[in-house]
Amino acid sequence: MAESIMTALLKEAGMEDRVKVASAAAHEDALGCRPHRGTVEILRRKGIPLVPHTARLMTQEDGEMYDLLIGMDVRNVEDMKRIVGQRNAHKVKMLLDFSSRPRPISDPWYTGSFDDAFRDIDEGCRALISYLRGVL
Repeated sequence: MAESIMTALLKEAGMEDRVKVASAAAHEDALGCRPHRGTVEILRRKGIPLVPHTARLMTQEDGEMYDLLIGMDVRNVEDMKRIVGQRNAHKVKMLLDFSSRPRPISDPWYTGSFDDAFRDIDEGCRALISYLRGVL
C-alpha cells in the first residue's frame, strides 16, 4: 500500500524522477505474495494506481543502495536495522516519524482496517514528501 501511495503522491508533486520507491519485506512470511485484496480494494476506491509487485526480502545491500529506509512500526524498524547492519541503521526511520503525530502505522493484519492503514500511510507519505522537498 505504501509503495503505491508514495508513488502516486510523488507523481502529483512532480518529484517522481527524483525519488526511487521500492518495497521489501523484513520477514519471509510474505515472500512471493502480491498485495492483499484489502489493499487493492482501498487503492481502487481512492483512485490510486496499484504498483504491481511481488514481496521480496530486504537485504543488507538495500542499506547500501538507498538513502532512506522506511518502516511502518517499531518492530519493523528494529528488524530493518538488523538486516542492513550498524553501518546503515541510521537510514532506517518510521514513516509517521515524519508527521506531526509520530506513531506506528495501524496494521490491518491485526486491526482488519485497511481504511485506518490507508489514512496513516497517506499522512506519513505526505509528511515524508514535505521532508524530501527540504532536502532534495
